[in-house]
Amino acid sequence: MTRYLLDTNIFIQARNLHYGFAFCPAFWDWLIGQHVAGVVGSIDKVADELAAGGDDLSDWAKALGDAFFVPPDDLVVPALARVSVWATSQTYERAAIATFLQVADYWLVAHALAHGCTVVTHEVPAESVRKIKIPNACIGLTIPCISPYEMLRRERARFVLGRLPGAA
Repeated sequence: MTRYLLDTNIFIQARNLHYGFAFCPAFWDWLIGQHVAGVVGSIDKVADELAAGGDDLSDWAKALGDAFFVPPDDLVVPALARVSVWATSQTYERAAIATFLQVADYWLVAHALAHGCTVVTHEVPAESVRKIKIPNACIGLTIPCISPYEMLRRERARFVLGRLPGAA
């Protein structure tokens, strides 16, 4: 079974744009259901980034806790070293490398590497030396990386409205 690890931007953009809590609760229910099925999850560093928002999304993430946003385990530590070696062996500026090694992206990529997961992010590869993008790290380390829409298609997610009032 495929396990998808979701980047912070998946939750933020979903809440702010396409799948707001008030008008598309089915998306959030789907995430929880897929997590229970062992398909979807994220890491504690992503939860930390969400908590910084101090809003309904941070409350939602906090309620899910370590079950959904898992802490690193013993397999992640050696993967962190591999990701670090990859990052420092590229042509990125020192500041870009230092930033990458301090944020959730680094841990997300390492967790995916350690556990054979697919990373899900809105980021796209870029040829910049000023920022390490998740897809670039995934490509460099041969980790699958897809958009949330691709994940939803692969998993055949369906958010179907009930019968509308007054509809025949």
